[in-house]
Amino acid sequence: MNKSRFQNIAFVTGDNSTAQQAVAKLTSLYQNHAIDEADVIVALGGDGVMLQTLHENINRPVPIYGMNFGSVGFLMNEFREEGLLERLNAAQENIIHPLNLTAHTTKGETKEALAINEVSLFRRSHQAAKLKISVDGRERLDELICDGLMVATPAGSTAYNLSAHGPIIPVGAQLLALTPISPFRPRRWRGALLSNKAIVEVCVNEFEKRPVNAVADHTEFTDILRVEISENPEIKLRLLFDEGRALDERTITEQFSYS
Repeated sequence: MNKSRFQNIAFVTGDNSTAQQAVAKLTSLYQNHAIDEADVIVALGGDGVMLQTLHENINRPVPIYGMNFGSVGFLMNEFREEGLLERLNAAQENIIHPLNLTAHTTKGETKEALAINEVSLFRRSHQAAKLKISVDGRERLDELICDGLMVATPAGSTAYNLSAHGPIIPVGAQLLALTPISPFRPRRWRGALLSNKAIVEVCVNEFEKRPVNAVADHTEFTDILRVEISENPEIKLRLLFDEGRALDERTITEQFSYS
């Protein structure tokens, strides 16, 4: 194996003071290069820091390796100061694709955003939302009465999607999860697994009486009339994981976890 696969590291972190101290120590050991000069980014923090780093570098081909200083760290590796170059060069790479969100508002505006974990729709008032769902131009559910609805990627299937009782999706499965949030009618509908090539359209029924917001990871749009959601195969996000901790292995492990 070429031991010099990664030479220039850019370290990034969030507001965690312990992680910031760790960056200072790692900089003294390995140097800290500007992101434009780096051939690998090392993000220190939790999954929130990883998501932020992915979004900020979504148009860069540079791979990203996370080290956990958060509470969960599903997208992160264990933090260790020693042997970082060896770990980077031995790391396994997973490619993930974000979702495109195109939102049409009641004010006649069209807004777009990318989501790495999920696109969610939420009711904005005390009344439940009423949503009509179409897949690839074919109406599948004329009315879902609920608190909301989400489309989750495999990488995001263990996040909010799992909390809403959605399925865990292995990274290589080429699927998306369509998961309702607190569904009321139809009471027995628990969502669907869709091809990653599917185009999901959601229309808001009674939008004046029952307003809905749409959220792509951390980007939120209000007064939604209709949204289209699909995977963007052109954007390839490269995540690095230590051997035995790649996303496909972690999603399998999560399905057998009772903690």
